[in-house]
Amino acid sequence: MEDRPTSRRMLVVVASVSACLLAVGCSGDNGADGFDPASLQPLDGIDSPEISAPPSGSITSSPSGLHSTTFDASTRSVVALTDDSRSLQVFDADLADAAPRVITLPAAASDIVTVGDGSVLLPMQDQLARVDLRSSSADIGDDSIDILSVDGNLLSAAMLNDGRIAAGDDRGSIHMIDPATNESQVVDGLTSVDALAVTEFGMAALDRRQTSLTQVDIEAESLSIALRAGTGAAKLDTDNFGRILVTDAAGSELLVFSSDDLLLRQRFPVGAQPWAVTYDDVTNVVWVSTPGDNQVVGYTLDTGIPVEVGRFATVRQPDSIAVDSDTGTLFVGSASGSGLQRISVEGVV
Repeated sequence: MEDRPTSRRMLVVVASVSACLLAVGCSGDNGADGFDPASLQPLDGIDSPEISAPPSGSITSSPSGLHSTTFDASTRSVVALTDDSRSLQVFDADLADAAPRVITLPAAASDIVTVGDGSVLLPMQDQLARVDLRSSSADIGDDSIDILSVDGNLLSAAMLNDGRIAAGDDRGSIHMIDPATNESQVVDGLTSVDALAVTEFGMAALDRRQTSLTQVDIEAESLSIALRAGTGAAKLDTDNFGRILVTDAAGSELLVFSSDDLLLRQRFPVGAQPWAVTYDDVTNVVWVSTPGDNQVVGYTLDTGIPVEVGRFATVRQPDSIAVDSDTGTLFVGSASGSGLQRISVEGVV
């Protein structure tokens, strides 16, 4: 991508174990200068071949493909969207033989974000839903669901450290909403806000159309430093050390950013186009799925260079993964309808 002429100062930051990355400093009110808004078409996903090895662990059948699979520790549940994104499948994390419950949603959701109190945030068209996982439905007017009206097609959501909720849309806007008053502030300047990462140091936004990661100044309600996130960023997660972990599906790399100063600290080749990423906060292992070969691979980052500590065969199309750090169970959701895979990863490090 070519940098556009700008009067604002640009910073070039070199920060990587194995390579350099161009970083553009932004000090304006709205824009992440230096990124061409005429951006790339992000990958919709990585098509998986038929499985060539039996999947590790056990599999719980599902009536649909599983998308945005996540784990909620407070309810001991694994939650995923159905193929049409209009229902949640809720699996018992401890009972592999139990069929999932289905929660019907009022509209199609783009993602699932756990809150920590037994509820999840669901970004939707013109609204952000908060659904109680213990419910059997999510009808408007029901006590099991709260709806916040937000102007835009929402793609992402996150709980901020001050109690507000952030939601990103497909026009590149970040809405920061106070759920008590429904008052909101909007930060513009990206082309799409596909994921939000919140650490103790603040928030960053992943823009897959620009394959960039941008620091958000919450107090100033503006964008700050922006870094390229490889050549085709896919998903992100955070770890206990305030790092942001990004899969670069087009570049087949795992990217590790610090969030206090937003620098690329590590980049590492991880094989067949990595997609989903999740972090085990007990073992400090980062798990990455590679749909191109139907595998999931674990890495430690404590040596400064990612070290592989585990590799397992998965169900076909492992597009979303989650981990239960308490039991050492890795959950793999098959987007092609092969079910929820459960792999014991306890003892890999």
